[in-house]
Amino acid sequence: MNRRRLLFSAISTATLGFLALNTSAIAQAASDAATSDPFLWLEEVEGEKALTWVRGQNARSLPRLTNDPRYTKLEEDALNIIRARDRLTFGGFINGYVSNFWQDTNHVRGIWRRADFTAWRLGSPVWETILDVDQLAKDEGKNWVYQGSSALDPNDLWNTRVLLELSNGGKDADTKREWDVKTRSFVTGGFELPEAKSSVVWVDQDTLLVATDWGPGSLTDSGYPFVIKRLQRGQKLDQAVEVYRGQSSDVAASALRLDDGSRYHFFISRSPTFFTTETLYLDAAGKATKLALPTKHSLQGLRAGQLYVTIQEDWTPRGAKTPIPAGSLLSVPLSQLKANDGAIKAVTIYRPGPREALQDVSMTKQGLFVTLTTNVKSAVRHYTQDGKGAWSFKPVDLPKNGVAGVVDAGIRQEEVFFSYNDFITPPSILFAAKADTKPVTVQAQAARFDASGLEVNQFEATSKDGTKIPYFLIARKGLALDGSAPTLLYGYGGFEVSMLPNYSAMNGKLWLERGGVYVLANIRGGGEFGPAWHTAGLKGKRQVIYDDFIAVAEDLIGRKITSPRRLGIQGGSNGGLLMGVMLTQRPDLFNAVVCQVPLLDMLRYHKLLAGASWIDEYGDPDVAAERPWLEKMSPYQNLTQKSPFPEPFFMTSTKDDRVHPGHARKYAAKMESLGMPFLYYENIDGGHSAAANLVESAKQRALVATYLMQKLMD
Repeated sequence: MNRRRLLFSAISTATLGFLALNTSAIAQAASDAATSDPFLWLEEVEGEKALTWVRGQNARSLPRLTNDPRYTKLEEDALNIIRARDRLTFGGFINGYVSNFWQDTNHVRGIWRRADFTAWRLGSPVWETILDVDQLAKDEGKNWVYQGSSALDPNDLWNTRVLLELSNGGKDADTKREWDVKTRSFVTGGFELPEAKSSVVWVDQDTLLVATDWGPGSLTDSGYPFVIKRLQRGQKLDQAVEVYRGQSSDVAASALRLDDGSRYHFFISRSPTFFTTETLYLDAAGKATKLALPTKHSLQGLRAGQLYVTIQEDWTPRGAKTPIPAGSLLSVPLSQLKANDGAIKAVTIYRPGPREALQDVSMTKQGLFVTLTTNVKSAVRHYTQDGKGAWSFKPVDLPKNGVAGVVDAGIRQEEVFFSYNDFITPPSILFAAKADTKPVTVQAQAARFDASGLEVNQFEATSKDGTKIPYFLIARKGLALDGSAPTLLYGYGGFEVSMLPNYSAMNGKLWLERGGVYVLANIRGGGEFGPAWHTAGLKGKRQVIYDDFIAVAEDLIGRKITSPRRLGIQGGSNGGLLMGVMLTQRPDLFNAVVCQVPLLDMLRYHKLLAGASWIDEYGDPDVAAERPWLEKMSPYQNLTQKSPFPEPFFMTSTKDDRVHPGHARKYAAKMESLGMPFLYYENIDGGHSAAANLVESAKQRALVATYLMQKLMD
């Protein structure tokens, strides 16, 4: 029984009657609101009337930016960064080869290639092309965007087959086609799945576990598969045999496999909500057994019968007396998790300390690596077990005060590759021949902007409820504290995504080098301090996220680093919602707002594309207890004519099949109806990134930089 049904079973009949009436009223109100929405027609993504409006807005807004004398040089600088041939060339390591996916002037869509590791390390690689996406797109007349591949045998990649994931224009939905890596050609009569938001796992050379769009009734309310079937070579999709079925109310269900170092094990992952998971073990006979894990967990690896798991909520294993805190990494016997009774003897390998959070786990041949952050700065630890099974760790000797991590390791390989970068230090790759040896730098990217006069500081703002909110500030040394600095403040604040102090060549070249100040806010909703930092801003508690961002803006002004006249903000997707809320709640604080692929209509977001999958984050407009907060917060419904009010810049993509372009379209159209100025650009391709290729990406970067200069520097 799900938790919602269990909760209702404990409520009196009278209360249930009231809730039913109230829920019905809410649903009717939602229906009435949709009917009365004068811009609902803009939700028709490819509708002729909607696209005519889009093209008109593009034609109006683009000349304002592209005719600016600074734009051409900004675009040139952006293109030079994107096309630079001295970028890091490490992508992954397997069987003596380094491989990567490479884009440049001659390969705008990109090539998958490999080179001998020894030659690569000596700086003289000879690259072999495995797949040329530009040529494929040309041959087939498609706007292909490469989104990755899944290998039959990743441990023997160069002699195996993969399923290529090819998206038309950058959408999340893609087609999957079987490719022979050795012959570098598509397999005649091979596996091929039509466009959908599919997930696929190889069982053997002739068998797949597939979650896809099987036809009417096979997708969740969020638009993802919830039915998993076994597909044999030569079968049509309608001949596949069902293995598992979730529920249409779920977010999604998919299969996955874990390598224990000698063989693969198969699992089913069902997501009732965005943040909850039900994991089942799938045996050779096809029987699925639910594992006794907490509702919020993530599988990290498997070895010698021990399942490695991180937990995003406190958990008291069966038979234990005290809970293990959220954010911990555990080792748990798989056999005990499959059993219906008996104690579960979970061993805690890592538990977070104060202002600390686990960010990543990587399995190795002898142990594992844990990447964590302390006050939003990275460290990597190598954990191993002694003969009695006790865990201990040694810190990996990597640079500090930035972002360090493992970029390649494996349960069957000795070699380990690390990376490091920070706001003003370009990325580098470090190599260790074995997990317990000191890493040495084997490749470092050249600087993309002049950072010689820059310094990085970390400050704290005090939010409305007293919580200390850290933020990074990058500016010229000796910055005059007179409120005159053109400052860009970036934020996200959602889905437990951590905003870390990464090097950004674009920010550096297009903004910092030209005299701008950049600020990264580590507001609640993210994962900078673990699960609790995220859950502090869920659903009706979300105002704390916006209070945090406002507090950072006010702190910048209070320190006289900048002023409302010179302060701009930027965010995309969930960060685009943040931008919309700032326009609603504190437009007086900002003179520029870059709002990218945003959510803005929070009373209909759950009915648009993948929106229903985010109810666990934002709340459900059709639930009586949750709608009032969404009504109060939703930027689209709360937009009114105000003064002062910044002239925002909206950017979205027609091909975005994750966040519906209708959000940005409707908000901008409402501004237009109120006579309020704004800029708008919608890329016809590009998916959720809003850029399908290098040229388009450079264009968008230049457009944003030009806008910010006009608003904050002029």
